[in-house]
Amino acid sequence: MSQKVYRGVYASKTDRGRVRKTNEDQAHVAISANDEVFLIVCDGVGGAARGELASKMAVDSLLASFQKKKSHRFAFFDRIFFHRALKEANSLIYETARKNESNCGNMSTTLVCALISRNRLLIASLGDSRAYWVKEGKLLQLTEDETYVHALVKAGKISEQEAAVHPDRHVIMNALGIYPSISFSFLKRKYSGEPILLCSDGLYTQVSEETIEAILLTNQRVDQKVGSLIMEANSAGGSDNCAIAYWEAFPHD
Repeated sequence: MSQKVYRGVYASKTDRGRVRKTNEDQAHVAISANDEVFLIVCDGVGGAARGELASKMAVDSLLASFQKKKSHRFAFFDRIFFHRALKEANSLIYETARKNESNCGNMSTTLVCALISRNRLLIASLGDSRAYWVKEGKLLQLTEDETYVHALVKAGKISEQEAAVHPDRHVIMNALGIYPSISFSFLKRKYSGEPILLCSDGLYTQVSEETIEAILLTNQRVDQKVGSLIMEANSAGGSDNCAIAYWEAFPHD
């Protein structure tokens, strides 16, 4: 199988929204010397700037790990990279909170990160930040929310419509920095140049997937698409911080 290298354009942005006093979200896109693409979105949890610190620590730690990463032919080694990088970031946040309990005692962060390595797309996630891709003109969600209400939906206890208005819909079941050890969801897909969108819940709880899809399918520049998405979230109330990392590959022959 040929090992194509995909090059493209990208944008990332966070916004405080119209209600929150602080912005605890982070978003970043990085490209390695080997043309691997790494997208990250984090949504900090903890309040009083603790969530802001946790999400920043997570992004900084993961970017440092990515900068040291070697390119591999097999996905097995990329999975090892994810495990080591997330374990290191988790330990950093957890130990910082433990040693500074009065200031950082309950800080943690959701995380979704995506690696594009030639013909492979690999995604790791904890919590309710999401990864999507646009395949054959359709926006498709790749990750599953690790939330209390999603667990109820999967168990058949409530419907998707009930989940959308459930009083515990913001309760997450997993995050980086909560425990000394980690578990995370991991998936691998064959990559053929699809646009990739990572976002925090401040986007998808405010903006319908139909509207997100319509914006991504426009002829706007990638930074304009990201700006339009955030504008839509704020126009819908902007009740939460919003973070977006977005990538579009150039067409391949």
